[in-house]
Amino acid sequence: MIHTRQDLKHVRRVVVKIGSSLLTDVKTAIRMDRVQHIALQVHRLQESGIQVCLVSSGSVALGRVHLGWLGKELSVHEKQAAAAVGQPWLMAAYREAFATYDMQVAQMLLTKDDLRHRRRYLNASNTSETLFSLGVTPIVNENDTVVVEEIKFGDNDCLGALVGMAVHADLLVMMTDVDGLFDANPNQHPSAKRCSIVPVLNEGIMAMAGDVGSQFGTGGMLSKLKATDIATRGGVAAAIINGQCDGALSKLMSGEDLGTLFLCGADRQTRHQHWITDILNVVGQVNIDAGAAKALWHGGASLLPIGIESVHGRFDKGECIEVVSEQGVVARGLCNYNAEDLCRIIGRSSQDIASILGYMDFSSVIHRDNLVLIGKK
Repeated sequence: MIHTRQDLKHVRRVVVKIGSSLLTDVKTAIRMDRVQHIALQVHRLQESGIQVCLVSSGSVALGRVHLGWLGKELSVHEKQAAAAVGQPWLMAAYREAFATYDMQVAQMLLTKDDLRHRRRYLNASNTSETLFSLGVTPIVNENDTVVVEEIKFGDNDCLGALVGMAVHADLLVMMTDVDGLFDANPNQHPSAKRCSIVPVLNEGIMAMAGDVGSQFGTGGMLSKLKATDIATRGGVAAAIINGQCDGALSKLMSGEDLGTLFLCGADRQTRHQHWITDILNVVGQVNIDAGAAKALWHGGASLLPIGIESVHGRFDKGECIEVVSEQGVVARGLCNYNAEDLCRIIGRSSQDIASILGYMDFSSVIHRDNLVLIGKK
């Protein structure tokens, strides 16, 4: 666990998210000096026994430059075309820079759909493990050439947080063009102070963030704090540093006081719970009575059909649904029955399931192991 900056010296695996503003330029397209600097820092970390996975923005931004589309509002298909043009340029730059240190890089393109399916999630995790064992640096980007809104991460900050979970990282580092999180906008308030360590990411901390990104990026400080929330709830500490500063990544990992370090709270979720709450799509809903809500919150119970009052949506067995009481959303979990069969057994005892449906795979609608409490008690 990371409790202080000195604990960063013991990190063994880190995901580094690199923003478009660090890599791209309106004249030269790719900033090779920055890419080479990143390669040098990764080389130093790898030499010290730290495995690094990069999550790199830049493909759409590079495509814009090479296609002469700067300042143009792009349609979805034009963004996909820009990504298709820019991604080879991006990987070529990384390959050239890392080759200076006799290091290999590998491209991993993901969509949110890849992480929603458990088998594909495990495939991505296992592929990264193999690359790490070979000393190869994985470079992850969203597969913008095929992505649509339903399977889009939103921005690469979120992608970085989810990749951190998939590759079992100790730390997520978001390299951007600001010095970290400040208690006020430093551009407007010269007396604003940088937050060095944030033990708990609460509403007050979230309120410090503006949401202004660069002309190339899609994520401002707010998106970074949302990604931090995802990472820290899943047991991955996070940091925001200025990637323009010389040796910033190496200095952070050596324990120097730069950027903002976010610690993991005591209420960390397991990776399985994290997958349910942050990756899966909610495709249906059940309304439960007060007794069932109390059993979930205070009794550590599974959700049984007797406590369900109504079913909404069309969903299959194994899909993610939301559990709602009069007080609001209570939980989210993987349903053991499809919507049609569930409608037939609501309000009934678990002992009646077999006689009603002709089978009984589970006595519960959502087993406790596949249920995550997300509402207020």
